[in-house]
Parts: sequence; C-alpha cells; structure tokens
Amino acid sequence: MLSYDLVFVPHPAWTGAMLGLSGGFPRQVPSDAVAAALGHLLPGDLVEKALLLAVFAVAAAGAARAVPGDRLAPKLAAAAFYCWNPFVAERLLLGQWALLLGYAGLPWVLTARTPAGLARALLPAAVGGFAAWNVSALVVLGRFTARPRRIAASLAVLLGLALPWLVPALLAAGGGRTDPAGVDLFAPRADTPFGTVGSLLSLGGLWNAEAVPPGFGSWPIAAGRLLLSLAAIAAFAVTLRRTRDPLLAALAWSAGAGFAVACLASLGPGRALVRGLVGFWPGFGVLRDAHTFVAPLALLQALGVAFLVTLAVQRALGALGAVLVAAPVVLLPTLAGQLRAVDFPADWTRAQQMINADPAAGYALALPWGGYRNYAWNHGRTVLDPLPRMLARRTVWNDGLRVGDRALAVEDPLARDADALLRAPGPLTGPLAAAGYRYVVLAKVGDPGEAALRARLAGARTVLDGRDLTVLRLDGREPAPAPPGVPVLPVTTGDILALCLVLWSYGTYATTLVGTPRTSR
Repeated sequence: MLSYDLVFVPHPAWTGAMLGLSGGFPRQVPSDAVAAALGHLLPGDLVEKALLLAVFAVAAAGAARAVPGDRLAPKLAAAAFYCWNPFVAERLLLGQWALLLGYAGLPWVLTARTPAGLARALLPAAVGGFAAWNVSALVVLGRFTARPRRIAASLAVLLGLALPWLVPALLAAGGGRTDPAGVDLFAPRADTPFGTVGSLLSLGGLWNAEAVPPGFGSWPIAAGRLLLSLAAIAAFAVTLRRTRDPLLAALAWSAGAGFAVACLASLGPGRALVRGLVGFWPGFGVLRDAHTFVAPLALLQALGVAFLVTLAVQRALGALGAVLVAAPVVLLPTLAGQLRAVDFPADWTRAQQMINADPAAGYALALPWGGYRNYAWNHGRTVLDPLPRMLARRTVWNDGLRVGDRALAVEDPLARDADALLRAPGPLTGPLAAAGYRYVVLAKVGDPGEAALRARLAGARTVLDGRDLTVLRLDGREPAPAPPGVPVLPVTTGDILALCLVLWSYGTYATTLVGTPRTSR
C-alpha cells in the first residue's frame, strides 16, 4: 500500500541516509532503517502490514489499559475511539506510519510507572523518530505534574531514545535546512463546517485536503463527531474534578498544551513566531505541522468516552453504552477501503537489480524533479518517490515539498546542488557526470517536461527503457568525491547507546518477572 509517506518497497536497500549520515535533517531516522532491517527478514509488503497492524494493536491495548477499573465496555469504547478517529484516518492516508507508532504508544507513556517502564513505552516513538518522539515528549512533560520526583530520570530516558535522530540533526545543522514558508502551507485548516478550531476539537484539521476521507466534512457526520468530542471532553473534566487523579491531570496538561500549539500555528502572530523558530534551527520544523500535537487530545477524548460508557452502564443504559462504543466507526465510515495494495511494475525491480549490481561508484538522480508522484499503477494515489529506498547508492531527489502551486526550498545539500544544475540551461549529461552521478532514473508519469529532460541528457547511455522507467548511465567520467556528511562515529555511538537503553529496560522487565514471587489466591 503506497500513499504519500507510506512507502515500503521490495528488497529495501541499506543506505547511510537511513542512519542520518547524508547531511540533511533526519526526519525518517530511524524508521526507514528499522523498516529496511525488517525487510531483510520478511517481504516488504508483510513488514508494512505488520507495522500498520502494530499501530492499531498497541494503540487499542494501551487505551483500554489506561481506563480505570475492570469493566469491559468502557475499555472497548476507549480502544475503538483511540484507533478510529479523524486524527488516525488523516495521518494514515497521509502515510505517516512512523508518527502513528508514537501515537499508539502515548497511553503506555502516560501510565508507565518506572524509568524502565517509560523506556519500553517510548519504544514505538523511538522507532518512529523525530515527529513521533516530539508528540510523545509532550506527554512525558505532562507526567512531571504527576511524578515530579522522576523528572531527571524521565528526561534521561527521553533524550537517550532520541539519540539516533538527535545526534545527526545537531551535526547536520550547517548542511540541512527547513524552509520557514512551510509553516503557512502546513498550518491546520478547517476540514469541517465548524472552522479550524472546531475541526481540531474533532481531531481533524489536517492541512492536506487529499488525505481527508470522502464525506468527512458533511454536516451530519461532522456535527456528530464534534458533539461526541465535546461530550468526551466534558466527561473527562467531570471525572478529573471528582477523582483528582494525577495521571488524568497530566494528560489534561499535555492535551491542552498540544491543542494550544495547534491553534497558535493557525493564527497570524503564532505563525510568525513558528516561522522564526524554524528559520533558527531545522529541528523546530516539527512545529510547522502543528496538527500533530492534537494527538494527546485524542487520548483524552478516548478516556472521556470510556467515562461516558461507565456512567451509562452504571445507570443501566446498556443501549447508550453500545452506541458510544460503535460511534467512532459510525461517524467515520469511509476510512475502511481507502488504501489498496499494488504490485511494483517490473521496470522498477529490473532497475533496482541492475543499479544495485553495478560496483561502480556514483550517485543516482531521481527525475522528474519532484518528491511526490502520481503513478498510474498506484491507482493515481500520490506517493513519495520509492527509488531512494530501493537503491543501495546515494539517491538524490527533490525534498523541497510542493503544496498546490507553492514549493518549499530544497533541504538536502546534494539536492540543492542538483536543483541548481537542473535550473541552469543547456545539456545535463556532462555537468551531472562531473558532479559524481552514475545513473539518472526518469519515471514516466506523464510530466510535460519529460521529453525536454530526455533531450538535455543526450549522450547518456540508455540501459533500460520500459513502460514506467527510463534508466540512463553516465559513462566515462570518474565520480566526484562525496561531499562532507555527518561523521559516522558519533552517530553510531548514539545508536548504540539508545539500543542499550532499550535492552536495559527489557532486561529490567524480565528480571522483575522472574524475581517476583507468585502469590496464591
């Protein structure tokens, strides 16, 4: 299944970019590395399905576990709501499986009792990387209000699991950059009749209209979702006031802070502030897609629905409880079936095998010059170019995202140089060969500029010319030396330390299980 950032490929290649060594900002670190590692054990399509299944299973189990008491109906309600809501729907269609892994772990982060338990709970976010970690960090910070004595230990765990992407992000600060204009393009927007704030309260408000399920903004469905969300928030507030539960208070703090960030980014003065932060350091780029910080509010609402079901059961209103359990699916019926699996065309696997078998050095350039494509063989659904995950050599692609008719600046240093070559007039074969390129892969997507690009590459040797791809090889020139990237030693050291932290947390868990005496009933 291929949709925007949801890109899994057959026989994924292992590259330094998956560890953050390329010099660009490591947004897909270490999620791409984990997917590639699993792809060497299982077929890529099975890896994708297993990870997506893990999102729903971990999220459902965590939400149910966070509901106090032993009643089944409230736990089912929380699990259903947390797995099947507008936030999950839109992020799934946008392909952000790595972010959803962190989302799935939020209930476990909230209820973790020890530093080792917190490390285990943060494992999905650690795999998800940059965006997943930042959303989880919001819940960790909220926990400080409930467990202030463990601030230092919690911060150590949080930062330790961030090392795989944090180290290359800090070392790449001079090479990678994030266009502050993205704050305007990725700001929350109204996808319901109730404006931006109403959409955010309903857990919608995503900036990309193509990732909104059909019928999502219709009046009856949108009104039902908003009413359910408001009722859940009210039930949560009443329960918090009655119980004074510190964990519920921590969640309220996290959800309120996240909702405030999302609203702030949708306002003029708030956008100006976020633009300044993003321009100062690419790491603040997580704030440009401020909609992600609505995630803790989804957990708060899931528990609120559970409290409503508890009240219904206590008052012998079983029918109302059943309606509340089913409501998330009833109010979002078109999510199912939006993603369809496809087979990669033979041209892609042939190109992959041919290029990966070539021992000669040199980069590969992915054309046409755009990161996201609409392939006919993918039912016309937009997807990020799969080529960089298929080739074992450094693949340069246009990471300057385009939204509508507006394009962001290219981030990766090599991609910026390639962008300058492509914008300059004249032949491309000689300049690309001199810059260290060995292959040019031209996807046939019906772009009106394909013929002109092919003409500018005169003299390059055609090694594959199929229905979906043309592969050109640049012969006769020694590749230029690779540009300075991120040092390997500190990055691998950070990876090892994070892995040791994970192993320690599970080792502590196993020791506890073995060392705990059994008690008879």
